[in-house]
Amino acid sequence: MKQINIDIETYSGADLTKTGVYKYVDSPDFDVLLFGYSVDRGPVITLDLKRGEVLPEAIMAGLKDKTVLKYAFNAQFERVCLSKYLGEYLEPDSWRCTMVASLYLGLPGSLAAVGVVLGLEKQKLQSGKDLIRYFSMPCKATKVNGGRTRNQPEDDIEKWNLYKEYNTRDVETEMEIMEKVGRFPVPDFLWKQYALDQRINDMGIELDMQLVQQAIACDEESHNRYMKRAQELTGLENPNSPIQLKEWLQAQGVNIASLAKAEVADMLKTCTGDALEVLELRQVLSKSSVKKYVAMETCCCNDGRAHGLLQFYGANRTGRWAGRLIQVQNLPQNHIPDLKVARDLVKGGLFEAVELLYDSIPDTLSQLIRTAFVPKKGYKFMVADFSAIEARVIAWLAGEKWRLEVFKNNGDIYCASASQMFGVPVEKHGVNSHLRQKGKISELALGYGGSVGAMISMGALDMGLEEAELKPIVDVWRQANPSIVQLWWDVDKCVLKAVKERQPVKFKCLEFVYESGILFIGLPSGRRLAYVKPRIIQNEYGRDEISYEGVGTGKRWERINSYGPKFVENIIQGMSRDILAEAMGRLSAAGYKIVIHVHDEAVIEAPMEAKLEDACQIMSVTPEWTPGLILNAAGYECSFYQKD
Repeated sequence: MKQINIDIETYSGADLTKTGVYKYVDSPDFDVLLFGYSVDRGPVITLDLKRGEVLPEAIMAGLKDKTVLKYAFNAQFERVCLSKYLGEYLEPDSWRCTMVASLYLGLPGSLAAVGVVLGLEKQKLQSGKDLIRYFSMPCKATKVNGGRTRNQPEDDIEKWNLYKEYNTRDVETEMEIMEKVGRFPVPDFLWKQYALDQRINDMGIELDMQLVQQAIACDEESHNRYMKRAQELTGLENPNSPIQLKEWLQAQGVNIASLAKAEVADMLKTCTGDALEVLELRQVLSKSSVKKYVAMETCCCNDGRAHGLLQFYGANRTGRWAGRLIQVQNLPQNHIPDLKVARDLVKGGLFEAVELLYDSIPDTLSQLIRTAFVPKKGYKFMVADFSAIEARVIAWLAGEKWRLEVFKNNGDIYCASASQMFGVPVEKHGVNSHLRQKGKISELALGYGGSVGAMISMGALDMGLEEAELKPIVDVWRQANPSIVQLWWDVDKCVLKAVKERQPVKFKCLEFVYESGILFIGLPSGRRLAYVKPRIIQNEYGRDEISYEGVGTGKRWERINSYGPKFVENIIQGMSRDILAEAMGRLSAAGYKIVIHVHDEAVIEAPMEAKLEDACQIMSVTPEWTPGLILNAAGYECSFYQKD
């Protein structure tokens, strides 16, 4: 036996979509109902575990044997469920996830969607959703069903037999997907990264549930109070209703086209009296500060930790991780100077003191979200992150010499950028310091072809810049970074040439290849970015551009247009991701336990005697495949997660 392809059907009282698989298997009524499998690509067998069939000894042994490869679509689900079912932890090293293999080729992340895109002969049966709802989820007690809250096979044996067919088909579909995507295999080093990712998810991160529950209670109390005040001022039963509120505002002489956040913020500058207070209340009531706390409460497992917060290869155009459940990739920052005081007040239920000391309860709760993540007793967090990783990588790849000198000398890239743009010295708290802000917004918005729109979306106007000065700033930034601008258009030419001529194109440490209807961009790490069914189109300016198929902003499979700067963005973010992944591998090999990682930082649960500088030094090692790249990692220690 060399490999087993697996798909299981399960039952749990927990809602998988909200709790994640780790909390799902924690439910006391968790059970594995069906076990579909194929050994060494042989015929698929579905075992009816619910009705007394058992796993053969050879299959049991294969599940535990590290030399036997286990394949499944979203293999984390099968591995975690079977670990619980068998009462034995199944190591992730010998598991292969067909979903990851699909994402690696730029395909969708669902079994059904991949089947459709690939035009498989045996696609996922559409009847599955109803069958899952019937057998794998609790049902509502009614007179018709005799008051039961769970459907058993004997309650509808015809449906149960269909469920077994559905399970069999899922294994067949997964095998056919693996056969097709296996033509472009996932590199071995990426499977090692996947195994590390699974261990990080398995370990999870501890939650301060007292803080979580008190934050939810504090929000509810303040929300009720704000709502009551808004009702008193307006006489409306529901001041949150946009239609009712706009009518009331018009009666006060306030004409506002929309109650969107930006429009309300503008109106606050000119409003007075009751209308001003009502609009301020509107802003407070519309601020969702507890969604993540509720998600924490929902997915916290019996061990007091949240697991499965990171999705390997979740962003399939770059290969970066995506957040799941609590969405750690977009946690609000914290700027409260006395963070611990605010945290202790909320945790202690002293809500009146919170309102007295801080401007806004919702904003305070929002800033405290990070602090709900805590190390286990007797340990500390060490947070180590890369300094300006994308700026360093693009400077290295483009060969922008002045930027490389800044990084070599450990300079401030925002000051240096402003200095290069305006031809004067700029110091953070010294001479021409007012120009640093222009350097900062330029760095954040313009590296990947962005212009005025990108600067505005990055908050340029909120930073005090005038709209009239944005276009000149764009122009001067591009003049100051000719090698980066050249990189955009060199990559553009390479992409177009590879698709037009169907011949490999090498450029610096990158390789552009068209194979079997896919455009690949080979990164120096050995990983490849994939773009499905590329073709050349003419854009609105009459220039050639690339269009390819992928998952768009609405999570639909659609055609996406791209060009040089966008491809450069994917390349730089992909390389930055690979640098982080390699650094995490070194940290893990050195014995550090990573509990989460976000963009360019790793959060380590460490013994009190561990030294932060040692971890930062490990992270700062330059990969062999980026000779000359200057990396720098810094960090801080904390007793709860926060942004330093």
